[in-house]
Amino acid sequence: MRGSAAGHRVPVELSTLTRAPMPADVRGALVTPSHGRLMAAWMPLSGPSRVPQGRVLLSWTPAGEDRTNVTAHLGLAGAQVLLAIWPGLRGDWSGVVHPTVAEVTELHAALRLATVVLDRLAD
Repeated sequence: MRGSAAGHRVPVELSTLTRAPMPADVRGALVTPSHGRLMAAWMPLSGPSRVPQGRVLLSWTPAGEDRTNVTAHLGLAGAQVLLAIWPGLRGDWSGVVHPTVAEVTELHAALRLATVVLDRLAD
């Protein structure tokens, strides 16, 4: 279904979604690194507004003349924070955001693991 989130609720490669404007019924795409690629699924407006802990939500808007403004938010335990803004990207911009999304996601996973280990050692 074109222009709707219904077609991409199962993760697909991010570059599949970035070829078109975001559908009107989504907040953005939840992104997860997987085997060197970024996999994404739409986050519908009708669902929870909070980005899940450790996940990155990308949203994008047209910026004129084949350019796109991209924003990333990171879900943390107590909040959702602005991670990055990429103004005026051209073409398939998924490769531009890939390093930031992958590194932040991996860092968050490492910090969560370290926290669990420290909590168990303290008990």
